[in-house]
Amino acid sequence: MSEDISPKDPGAVRPTGKRQLAGESTVSTDTYAAKRGQVQRPSGDDDTPGGGVAAFPGEVVSEVRKVIWPTGREMVIYTTVVFAFLIVLTALVWGVDQLASLGVEAVLTP
Repeated sequence: MSEDISPKDPGAVRPTGKRQLAGESTVSTDTYAAKRGQVQRPSGDDDTPGGGVAAFPGEVVSEVRKVIWPTGREMVIYTTVVFAFLIVLTALVWGVDQLASLGVEAVLTP
């Protein structure tokens, strides 16, 4: 259906979305300004970014409290998946190494 609409200039880029085909803009300055709102600067004389060194431990504690820690069963599953992946990858590298060594021996031995 979009193949029927052709641009006036043969070298022009063809729009792909419905709004572009209809000639509507996807972004307007009115909606952008309304969504942006007012930027509020925190009050205080603290000019150091992040609140300084003294605020760091408290921020770390608050971030660690947000972490969803895995259960013991999930850790066993994750560990098993990692070890299985390592075994498969090790076998793959070993196989490629064996094939390469056979190829090198075949080329170098008369």
